[in-house]
Parts: sequence; C-alpha cells; structure tokens
Amino acid sequence: MNSVAIALGSNVGDRAAHLQFAIDRLRSVLTNVQQSAHVDTAPVGVVEQPRFLNGVVTGDTALTARALLDRLLAIERERGRARPHPGAPRTLDLDLIVFGDAVIAEAGLAVPHPRFRERLFVLEPLSEIAPDTVDPVTGHTVAELLTALRQRASAASSSASR
Repeated sequence: MNSVAIALGSNVGDRAAHLQFAIDRLRSVLTNVQQSAHVDTAPVGVVEQPRFLNGVVTGDTALTARALLDRLLAIERERGRARPHPGAPRTLDLDLIVFGDAVIAEAGLAVPHPRFRERLFVLEPLSEIAPDTVDPVTGHTVAELLTALRQRASAASSSASR
C-alpha cells in the first residue's frame, strides 16, 4: 500500500457537489480516506474565470501511480471535465500530489506534483490533514513547505508595498 495525497478543485457549476462526487469515487480505490475542509480560492495563473473550491484527500492505495492517475482522469471525465485549452474552467480537477516516497517523471505523470510546493490552495488543506507528509524531493514536511511559502509570500508582499 502507498500513502497518497490528491488535490481537488472545481470552478464550474455546483463546486461542492463536484468535489463530493470525486471523494465518493475515490473511496473505491483508497482506504483510510481523510479529507480536508474546502477552501474558496481565486484562480492562479489564469484570468477571467470563476473562483475555485479546493481541497485535498489523503489515503492508501494498492494501485500503481499510473493506474491511480488513470482513475483520477476517468473520474474527471465522469463529471464532465472538458479540456478545450490549457487552464480552461473545469467541473473537476484531480491532481496526484504525492505517492508514498516515489519520485516519478514519465510521459504524462510527474510525482510529486511539480508545482504543489508553490500552491497555498494545496499546501493549506494538505497541512490540515497530513502536516507530516514528507516531500520526497526536498525532504521537507508539508508543514515546513507551507511555512516557507507563507514567508516568501509575506516577503514579496512587503517588498511590493515599498
């Protein structure tokens, strides 16, 4: 069994219902499921889009990382996820954040998620339910990554206001 963390997001339609749909489907491939509170966040890196509802689920799985990713993509499609262009609004977005202590770089699969360390909307909910999860690339815990990101954001905010 591998411990995993999966980020959830939605910014189209009934966002909470979309996230709950994903959580219900994930229970078929995860045991020991824990879910964070949902947080309402502004879109990152895109403009002119509705706000997101984000959260994180952790659990254990017997699936391989590739098989789990395939399941995540199938759940997105079940919920009507369309990909007309990068960054398009989405009914459901599921990202595999960590997969045990694996570091994987294959076509279409990167674990840990390459940008999770810069995303408050991932680190905050993940820290709520699994602060001691270790990033196998940096060796830092999620709680440490969150503290560092908040410090960088605060420093950037301070220098921008000067």
